[in-house]
Amino acid sequence: MTAVWRVERTRNARFPFRIAIEQGGRLLFAVRAQSEWPAPGGQIFCLREREHDPGEDLELVERVPIASLHRVGVKLAVVLDRPRRKRCEFLSLTRERKDGSGSYEQVFFRTETAIRAHRSRGRVELGSRASLDVAIDLRERYPWRFPSARVTRRELPVGDYALLRNDEIVAVAERKSFENLLNDIGAVRALHQTMAELSRQSRAAVVIEAQYGDLLDPTRTRAWPANHVARVAAELAALHPRLPFVFAGSRKLANVWTERWFTAIAAEISVEQPLFVSDVVARYEPAGESLAPGLDERVRRVALAQIASPFHVAALRAVVPEADAKRVARVLGALRREGRLRLDGHGRGARWSRIGDGTES
Repeated sequence: MTAVWRVERTRNARFPFRIAIEQGGRLLFAVRAQSEWPAPGGQIFCLREREHDPGEDLELVERVPIASLHRVGVKLAVVLDRPRRKRCEFLSLTRERKDGSGSYEQVFFRTETAIRAHRSRGRVELGSRASLDVAIDLRERYPWRFPSARVTRRELPVGDYALLRNDEIVAVAERKSFENLLNDIGAVRALHQTMAELSRQSRAAVVIEAQYGDLLDPTRTRAWPANHVARVAAELAALHPRLPFVFAGSRKLANVWTERWFTAIAAEISVEQPLFVSDVVARYEPAGESLAPGLDERVRRVALAQIASPFHVAALRAVVPEADAKRVARVLGALRREGRLRLDGHGRGARWSRIGDGTES
């Protein structure tokens, strides 16, 4: 369901515009602003709307679909679905009152031109002082080093290295040497299963101790043709789009990249978020995604364990009636590419069979 950017003219001389973000009849965010859009290179001071009077006399100025809505550090970033004047952000700052009576909030509305005009120099969105708690899988014989972190060895459910917070896994890195990658190509279906499992983590990456150019070097790919190795790498990226594949170049650089990635994630988790930003992002439903969390995972579970194999799509949808045909087809297609299911036949008579559990027919 697409969210909407709505601008209305008010009868207030100081704040003559109301800017609201709505989705499915729900108000996600609203401010009272001094202008409907900041001047080039400028920003607008806003008052966050605490309560809205439905009887207020408002004049609609524009209504635009929202392409994306997400948090960047302490800011709420918005991209509108139109060719011009489409990128902006809301920055929330907490200030202490001069008389010491408490704090108050300031909200600034800035556009892409203002963001680009502001030279950040050496600053970044996230700090680098967050402490690291790293777990290394017991099967890693010669593990990477994390000298600034608290390191423990334990069996990880997926991946080789994990960033922990309160003993819970928040990020996972899968390490691949060039030799590991070449060996895995011989069992590419199992490799896809591993990548699919990694993709279901909230944050995961595959860090390869080689350059991408090594894949195209026939003197390094041993018995595998270089074109085939490169084709497998491209297929991994295509079938697992949420999973970044980082060609770090060497063991040392792969170690450095992973440590800095963990540091950035730890900083992102620990940063104090403005409540309105985290609240808006938590309630926002990206267009095209399910309004029922975990529906894809439920379809997967039914297909892989909770229905007799082989089965027809109609039988699966009878078990999960809230999943439409398009969603079911997408999930089954992913399981087929992972080597978990096989499709026999075409059209309504097509049957899906599980692979590897003795039920194939």
